[in-house]
Amino acid sequence: MRPMTQENLRAAFAGESQAHMRYLIFADQAEKEGKRNLARLFRAIAYAERVHATNHLRELGGIGDSPSNLQEAIDGETFEVEEMYPAYDAVAKLQGESGAARSIRYALEAEKIHAGMYEGAKAEAEIGKDVELGTVYICPICGYTVEGDAPDVCPVCGAPRDRFKEF
Repeated sequence: MRPMTQENLRAAFAGESQAHMRYLIFADQAEKEGKRNLARLFRAIAYAERVHATNHLRELGGIGDSPSNLQEAIDGETFEVEEMYPAYDAVAKLQGESGAARSIRYALEAEKIHAGMYEGAKAEAEIGKDVELGTVYICPICGYTVEGDAPDVCPVCGAPRDRFKEF
């Protein structure tokens, strides 16, 4: 693929991915406001944006087998933990942006866990096995992730156990 087309597809993938997430978040807000049909509209179009993002990623050669996809995920999470979020955190603190610093800290703590979970899954995927995985709980406030029992209180943000989402 020629460089300009490749760069355009990367930019389009980023834009479609962001639209997908933004519309799902907007759907949740519409649902909270009692606007069920508006929420449904946002979710439907979010799905279309996901289709576009998937097509772009496929054309870019960004979808591999499970071990390759896991390595890609590990690399991304590790970059966030080691480089991206520490730099973002420093800037937010320097500029006195406490809300941004909190959001960044929440993400950083969760990404550390995600990288480890993906590492464990990769070893299984490389020998052709599915992952041995128990129930996963995610804190809806900070994204803290745990396999097994949810803690009584989130160790990152203090949210109570009954707030955790089960997967």
